[in-house]
Amino acid sequence: MHDFSIAKRYIIYVAGLFLLSLGVVLIVRSALGTTPISSINYVVSINTPLSLGTCTFAINMLLILGQFLILGHRCTRVDAVEILLQIPFSFIFSAFIDANMYLTRSFVPQNYLISFAALALGCLTQALGVTLELKPNVSKMSAEAFVAYAAERFNKPFGRLKVIFDLSLVSTAIVVSLCFSGRIEGVREGSLIAAASTGALVTLLSRHIITRRNASAAAHALRHILPL
Repeated sequence: MHDFSIAKRYIIYVAGLFLLSLGVVLIVRSALGTTPISSINYVVSINTPLSLGTCTFAINMLLILGQFLILGHRCTRVDAVEILLQIPFSFIFSAFIDANMYLTRSFVPQNYLISFAALALGCLTQALGVTLELKPNVSKMSAEAFVAYAAERFNKPFGRLKVIFDLSLVSTAIVVSLCFSGRIEGVREGSLIAAASTGALVTLLSRHIITRRNASAAAHALRHILPL
């Protein structure tokens, strides 16, 4: 039973990473912008030979380094383990992004309605991924962990720092895009919609759809299928 519980948590977490990556890719494919956390990654990927997944992994490594710098001498062994655990999951997430970019390579929206539909589906899929990622309490994504440690270190509200962090990412992406191509790429109305809708969708899914009761029912059904 205990082994099943551990395996279930990690399976749910990895499934959440896959759906999160698919949501990010669908938003990118909508051609209406990207999410704040993917904005710099996307701008660099379209202006260099690096893939979106590779750029995502590189940014995550910088955020992981940033967490150690924020904690400094306050970093405990538990903190170090939690931060280092982000590395393999960042690699998996980045690989999922590249895989989904490849699988959706032939999708090119023919009009704004199709673009908006892809954006809406991407936002929903991303929110579902975030919900599944948070439920098992396995590991935080590097961006959220960076903001959480910063909020704790400087005694600031997480929500306020998250907004500042996202705005900083988007602003940096705009500057990088202007430096590369002389125009703004990857930041459009879809970026604002994705940023504004994800939190509300995650709350809705967490409180009313992917609840502990539903998760327990799914786990009970799974025990009769898998020999765990």
